Amino acid sequence: MTGGHALDAHADADAVLAEYLTHLATERGLAANTLASYRRDLRRYLEYLEERGRRSLAEVSEDDVAAFLDALRAGDERHRALCDGSAARAASAVRGLHRFAVREGLASHDPAGRVRPPRRPRRTPRAIGAGEVERLLAALGPEDAPLTLRNRALLEVLYGTGARISEVVGLAVDDVELGDDGAGDGGERRTTGVERVRLRGAGGRTRAVPLGRSARDALRAYLTRARPAIAAHGRGRGTHALFLNARGGRLTRQGAWGVLQAAAERAGLGGISPHMLRHSFAARLIDGGADVRVVRELLGLASVSTAQVYTLVSVD
Repeated sequence: MTGGHALDAHADADAVLAEYLTHLATERGLAANTLASYRRDLRRYLEYLEERGRRSLAEVSEDDVAAFLDALRAGDERHRALCDGSAARAASAVRGLHRFAVREGLASHDPAGRVRPPRRPRRTPRAIGAGEVERLLAALGPEDAPLTLRNRALLEVLYGTGARISEVVGLAVDDVELGDDGAGDGGERRTTGVERVRLRGAGGRTRAVPLGRSARDALRAYLTRARPAIAAHGRGRGTHALFLNARGGRLTRQGAWGVLQAAAERAGLGGISPHMLRHSFAARLIDGGADVRVVRELLGLASVSTAQVYTLVSVD
């Protein structure tokens, strides 16, 4: 017991909520926005319990909790139905409230401990095809302009590696290995050595993803013909960031989003997001016969089951 309360199986639910919110703010250090969401979710919960005649948490049953979680998804005349993420957050808040009440001696049992929220339906990711990607790239602007070369490299890397947008804007120049140019036996140009990019994902985990020809060529054009010029215009000479903004600093996540959205608007493509390019990369691999374990590794996913959803997607 952290609060030293005597056991009170009939503690007023509003009083328990007030203590729980204070605990979250002072001992757990929840952010103001998160705390406000918890307060809103739990006020709705207590109103629901009151309508069912429950004045204290000691009177709440598992059926009460389960019915409330179902009501979150269904909505009513006063509340809109919650999306999957919001319903899961509210369920977490309810379980936390009951755990706190038992731990502090403010309730005698936890009716939410064995109740789970409705299982989230697995959504099929939306992918786009190569033709739509070509329309995006064609809408970037004058081909030789430094920012166009940067933008092409940015989109080619997003689509060609399946990287998250945060991983791409976090890249340093040294994270890219393009191999060495050389001459073939017949005098043609060829590229030798490793061609890959090192991406830093969740938890600081690093993975190496091979670069296809289009991404490699776009990166080489950007690094040799555009990045030095962009860096010279601003503060980019001292930064190791791969993708620079127009002032020479590191391109932000919001800036990269803006590049994609502007190109999509000019190309007449609605609803395109960086994550959709990631889905398209994965779907293209599956279409080509790649094993889901390979897809998991290249995308930096935690489990094979997460990657299996891409077997339902086709970009054909």
